[in-house]
Amino acid sequence: MSQGASLASIYEVLTISKDGKEQPLQGKTINFNYYESLYSPVVTANMMFVDAGGSTPDKKENLTSIKDGLPITALEDLKVKIQTKFGTLDFTRDPFKVTNSPIMHQESNRQTVLLNLVNKSEITNSEIPIFDRFVGKISDNVTKILQQKLQLTNDKIDIESTKNSYGFVGKGKGALNIILDLCRRSVPVKGDAGYFFYQTQDGFKFKSIDTLLSQDPKQKYTYSGALKSNKENSDNDFKILMSPTVSKDQDITKALKNGTYVNRNVFFDPRTFKHDEVVFNIDKNGVKKTLGGELPIKNKVKSFTKTNHHILDVGTFEENEVNNDPREWQATSQMRYNLLHSIIMNIQVPCNTELRAGDVIKVDIESSKDDKEQSPSDEQQSGNYLILHLCHHFDTLRSFTSMTLVRDSYGMRRSKD
Repeated sequence: MSQGASLASIYEVLTISKDGKEQPLQGKTINFNYYESLYSPVVTANMMFVDAGGSTPDKKENLTSIKDGLPITALEDLKVKIQTKFGTLDFTRDPFKVTNSPIMHQESNRQTVLLNLVNKSEITNSEIPIFDRFVGKISDNVTKILQQKLQLTNDKIDIESTKNSYGFVGKGKGALNIILDLCRRSVPVKGDAGYFFYQTQDGFKFKSIDTLLSQDPKQKYTYSGALKSNKENSDNDFKILMSPTVSKDQDITKALKNGTYVNRNVFFDPRTFKHDEVVFNIDKNGVKKTLGGELPIKNKVKSFTKTNHHILDVGTFEENEVNNDPREWQATSQMRYNLLHSIIMNIQVPCNTELRAGDVIKVDIESSKDDKEQSPSDEQQSGNYLILHLCHHFDTLRSFTSMTLVRDSYGMRRSKD
């Protein structure tokens, strides 16, 4: 029987370097954690290793620790390549940067050191303030910022085209911060407003929520309450290791207060000093994509539950013209972000480095009914979920992937593309 994906993975490369000096960390490492998130424009990581120092047993030779000898202070390069059963986590061409290295435990001849790591684009983002003026299609400006300011090549960016344009000035912000601000203002060629800007192992992505929800599931994971044998069993590679935990489950009261389903938007036009009122109703205006079935409040909310006030941006870049008219995106963008977080679930599975933040996976949870043949799956909890956060954990004994999953509605997907 082949070995399971939960077993310890292989560190092919794990080195730290500074000023031409390089030190291997493979045999010293206690654990390594890698993170991706739709909320984060860069990938991050942390690791802990045991650093020997002091003197040899015969006290004839003093040993210098890596932390003191390199020394590790900040901005060192850390290359990592970890081979797993499902894919390879490889950051040898694009090494992480050390942000800090606190000593977690100190003894006479050794110390345990924690390295907090970040992608180098985060450092560049802080070092290069942008004051440029940008006009034109939002997606074109996102591409321009990433290529010219962060010096990224085309193979490291994946930008979904927007249909709307927007004029803005950098105001001294970093590239990543500017693009994050553009997400809620962006409208895809087809679908509702609202984008995510994030980094995965493959590079930087600027994707609409509707496009992410339209994906076919990349993998299916099942939970039946008990594993067949043990974590070394390859039959468990696509089983959820522990009971899924639901941290949020359709809080209708909060959704109503936030105006997720029906909201009133009042726009002030400084050209005419008039107010334009637009009521957005999720039933009438529609939601084009869902991960599950029908929304629980369909045709039940009779009036708006929140009012938003806005001032139109007129004449900033084009005389007497509205700059990226918020009537086209403000209400739908707010709805889409709020609705996506209706249900939040946390699961842990055997390590799978082929998964990415922004992927859709299918979760099949065993029914609690007695008749398993007629109702094998929990029809409410099972279905497609979007990976919001992802962590690959590696230590000397085990490897596993933890995920925070979200979706907008219960049940299996039944909406049509």
